[in-house]
Amino acid sequence: MKKHLRTLMPALLIGLLAPAAFVFAQANPPKIEGAQSDAKKAFDQLKTLAGSWEGTIGDLSTQVTIRVTSAGSAIMHDAFMASTNKITLMYLEGDRLLLTHYGGEGNRPRFEGKLTADGKSVEFTFLDVAGGTQRGLMKRMMFTMVDANNHIVEVTYVLPDGKSIEARGEFRRTK
Repeated sequence: MKKHLRTLMPALLIGLLAPAAFVFAQANPPKIEGAQSDAKKAFDQLKTLAGSWEGTIGDLSTQVTIRVTSAGSAIMHDAFMASTNKITLMYLEGDRLLLTHYGGEGNRPRFEGKLTADGKSVEFTFLDVAGGTQRGLMKRMMFTMVDANNHIVEVTYVLPDGKSIEARGEFRRTK
């Protein structure tokens, strides 16, 4: 009996595991070499903004430093306006482009980014927020690459009373 069990066990395991391997291979087809996800394309496009920028958002003079950091896995957008810094991090998570914003409101809204149909903009739509919203909340952000030395940032901000404000910033490269 033991001898038969030893010879049957490998065949039994192969019989049980082969269908699972087939299903897994069908559910996770191999990526075509050279193909790039839309999230990766958008992330690579945002990386071209690395440098120093100046402009205005509304009537606020704003200086921005954009750095590719963490061995190329994140983009840090550091905006200095009205005597405060607002840090925004963009990063890939699988086939998703995500953004987390750290403003002065004491919360951290998260967004998912998509390349627009014309390929010139990356629009980030709200996913969720950590922390309270009683001091306001950023609800949308979009980056439009005009050319190598100019870009536009559009944001939607929700005030504590629930009223939305749209703001647009135009920036020119200084470095």
